[in-house]
Amino acid sequence: MIKVFKSVKIQTQPMRYRLKIEVSLKPGHSDPEGETTARLLKELGYKTETVNISKVYGMILEAESKKEAEVKAEEMCRRLLANPTKDNYAIVIEEER
Repeated sequence: MIKVFKSVKIQTQPMRYRLKIEVSLKPGHSDPEGETTARLLKELGYKTETVNISKVYGMILEAESKKEAEVKAEEMCRRLLANPTKDNYAIVIEEER
């Protein structure tokens, strides 16, 4: 007698990851907003030398693993969040609890 078993797919819940992506200008690129901020801080009496402006994106991302979250975060940076010609970016990923 031959028994036939149906294969059962186990559905896994995607994990939730908290992403922090900081995008900043590469050295040598003009930062007019940073220059204006530095000038105004000096006028207010603060002894600052340089001010660099960056953007920080915070988000929650669903992914099957931390590795998949890293791949998706890199893709987001390349496709939308950062201009590779003038921007650097740093990604921090934490599992949301």
